[in-house]
Amino acid sequence: MKMNQLSLFIENKPEHLDRICADLKKYGINIITLSLADTKDFGILRLIVDDWEKAKVSLESEGHIVNVTEVLAVEASHEAGGLSGVLDVIAGTGINIEYMYAFPGNPTTHTAALVFRFDDPEKALALLKEAGLSGVDSVSLFENK
Repeated sequence: MKMNQLSLFIENKPEHLDRICADLKKYGINIITLSLADTKDFGILRLIVDDWEKAKVSLESEGHIVNVTEVLAVEASHEAGGLSGVLDVIAGTGINIEYMYAFPGNPTTHTAALVFRFDDPEKALALLKEAGLSGVDSVSLFENK
């Protein structure tokens, strides 16, 4: 369930995202999923890659500032109400979801992968496990693609 995500601040200008992707390609690092949130001047690029340690070192060697954040990935049914079922486990506990993003997971089992950043990840993890929700690790994410 726990995995490391890379976060990079990038200027909201043409070719800045392309440069990061080209650098990852140069070092043979595959992007499993990403999220890009922007403001007028800057964006936050969040990446889950097949080798986060190599990616961090490689991107830093190319001049990028990289922050590593622990996130939780949960498998949910890829149908109406799948996300709601996961959120119901957290509801009323006082745990805040700082951000999240989702993407299709395993097409055979009709599941999606939900990536969360909680303000209390240990408590969230315990609740999710207690509810019987399956965790997803970065290796599983990569294999489902």
